[in-house]
Amino acid sequence: MSGTMRSMVLHAPGQPLREEHLPMPVPGPEQVLLKVHACAVCRTDLHVVDGELTRPKLPLVPGHEIVATVMTAGERVGGFVPGMRVGVPWLGWSCGHCRFCRAGKENLCDTARFTGYDVDGGFAEYTVADARFCFPLPPSFRDVEAAPLMCAGLIGFRSLRMAGEGPRLGLYGFGAAAHILIQVARYQGRKVYAFTREGDVKGQAFARELGAVWAGGSGMAPPEPLDAAILFAPVGALVPAALRAVDKGGVVVCGGIHMSDIPSFPYSVLWEERVVRSVANLTRSDALDFLALAPRVPVRTEVQVFPLSAANEALQALREGRVRGAAVLDMTGTAEGPRA
Repeated sequence: MSGTMRSMVLHAPGQPLREEHLPMPVPGPEQVLLKVHACAVCRTDLHVVDGELTRPKLPLVPGHEIVATVMTAGERVGGFVPGMRVGVPWLGWSCGHCRFCRAGKENLCDTARFTGYDVDGGFAEYTVADARFCFPLPPSFRDVEAAPLMCAGLIGFRSLRMAGEGPRLGLYGFGAAAHILIQVARYQGRKVYAFTREGDVKGQAFARELGAVWAGGSGMAPPEPLDAAILFAPVGALVPAALRAVDKGGVVVCGGIHMSDIPSFPYSVLWEERVVRSVANLTRSDALDFLALAPRVPVRTEVQVFPLSAANEALQALREGRVRGAAVLDMTGTAEGPRA
């Protein structure tokens, strides 16, 4: 295919995205050309645009929660046919031969490339992606509903795996990831305790609507000790707060790619075999397992939809905490503005 495509482009950190017409991308031998239908807007996109993740390729088309259909496939790609619907996540390429890839830890690949960071992403009408990191999507999800599964869902799912199997789970930051993960946790029979920004009454009510047994401000103590806590809010001060909330032997999982500095805290907060760990990216196994599980739960994503040209407005709404569920860009031309 030739011609141009509408794209939202970052030229420098801290600047608004610019709407531009870029040349149509051409897939390499191991890539597929995708027509993008929807792309969710992630907090990681904010970290890139705001300069908190400091080495993006520039100029850059952000976006890594992509729902698209295959247009054409490279000469070394099998199993993808035109019209096939796929999702593309943050991890966009791994080498396959470093010590981490050989150990099944491709999320830690020494030379990994990330969608909407090292390579152009989904804030555009078309994109190309490594076929190994394109996943068939459950047909029960509409395009805008499926988009948040590709990062909020996947990173939440990996974080839950790292949190262990304890029945009492705390979620700090009740945004896109938490509103998906609470549904999975309840399906597994866990009790969920939701922690939001202080005074965020709407966020706490949203958590209760989705089945949280308790919801309160992030500085509050839950009514009983937790077996694990997952932090989606990128606030380092929440780490010692979560450690105080978990029981002996409890786990605190930091689910974001960026976090403000963690303040010092007394050793007694960590003692009694409590654990703090981070989650980095995802593996293809995570994607396959979660996308098989999501329709069984069934996960229901709540989205606020924006047209492609309103990507800056979507980012600002996320920055200000005004998004209930997930913000999603709709490339089909049917979105006329934000809506729940």
